[in-house]
Amino acid sequence: MDNLFSEGLNLMVFGMGFVFVFLTLLVFATGIMSKVVGKYAPEPQPKAAAPKAAKPAAASSSNDELIAVMTAAVHKYRS
Repeated sequence: MDNLFSEGLNLMVFGMGFVFVFLTLLVFATGIMSKVVGKYAPEPQPKAAAPKAAKPAAASSSNDELIAVMTAAVHKYRS
């Protein structure tokens, strides 16, 4: 019985060690690949758009419309 227990323990240690080493290598490989892709194929920078001036009257109208839509949605949900 002692021999079977030691073989099971040995198999468990080697199996968990293999999985740990594999996952560690996978993390490093993924990090290296991320840096390489970022260096050779960077994401395009978005063009800066001119800021639009907000109109106070339009904002109030937009808020009233938003309140009406939300009220209708709540009424529909509750019925």
